[in-house]
Amino acid sequence: TTGKMAQSWCTIESDPGVFTELIQRVGVKGVQVEEVYHLSDETLDSLKPIHGLIFLFKWVKDDASDRKLLKDGAPGVFFAKQMVQNACATQAIVSVLMNAEGVELGKELSRIKEFAAALDPTMIGQIIGQDTVLREVHNSFSRPEPFMIEPDEKSSETEDAFHFIGYVPVGNKLYELDGLQPGPIEIGEVKDGNWLRVAKPAIEKRIQKYSQKEIRFNLLAIVKNRQEVYQEEIKKLQASLSAGSEEEGNIKAKIAEFEQKIEQEKQKHQKWMEENVRRKHNFIPFVFHLLKELAAKGKLDSVVEAAQKQAEERMDAASKKKAKQSNNAKE
Repeated sequence: TTGKMAQSWCTIESDPGVFTELIQRVGVKGVQVEEVYHLSDETLDSLKPIHGLIFLFKWVKDDASDRKLLKDGAPGVFFAKQMVQNACATQAIVSVLMNAEGVELGKELSRIKEFAAALDPTMIGQIIGQDTVLREVHNSFSRPEPFMIEPDEKSSETEDAFHFIGYVPVGNKLYELDGLQPGPIEIGEVKDGNWLRVAKPAIEKRIQKYSQKEIRFNLLAIVKNRQEVYQEEIKKLQASLSAGSEEEGNIKAKIAEFEQKIEQEKQKHQKWMEENVRRKHNFIPFVFHLLKELAAKGKLDSVVEAAQKQAEERMDAASKKKAKQSNNAKE
């Protein structure tokens, strides 16, 4: 069964726009995903309320011997073993959502959670792997491939494997949810509701553990829909105006600031939607025909050189932008 399930799930891109649409199409409401460039308090505060964190890293064998592994589970914690090779991103997201407070899961995830209540982690993992809705939504983000390549067992052993794990608070404890482990890992006790204070050193320690040999990491936050957050802030400010606050000018300025943020969010979601359409569209027939025509007219070499130059410029600009964002967060 596991083999059949593994063949039916594809690898998808780690991107906040992809995961936000995936979550919405599964039926979850009021949630989006944001990339975290820095673990500073200022960065994390700007994203609150945060339901959980998703950490992507190059997988290495980990027996969790240096941490508190709960093989028999933990009270109130939804935990599933990963039974499908390419489903770790979706499973990590689902695991965080299932344990998050105040999230409207929707019909499909609510059904899975209710059905899984009396099952062990292996069975829960199989249910997730066999769920048609989750699989179809996940696979809808697959990239069109020009050729069907048979998997090579020898090459797959040497290829980089990346893995997703989740961090989520349940009760007064913070847990690491890794589907490759037999159970959840208790990271520590949460005091005053500030679980991010507990998560931060745990993630930093994991990064330091691998950073000497590996620099490819990605940290994502599953957060409340930002437009809803800003709308709520505007309502509070408008209530203050109605009550006759003496700081009318400052309040109106703050309202305008939140309205601007809402507009920026709308633009960002529109951009995500357009990018996802492009991801799913099969451009291969068009590209093949274009290359054929360019070659026939003797223009292919010059076009390739120009494209390579543009690609290098975009990569350089993106690298500088990310470095600038990271420096701003540190400041």
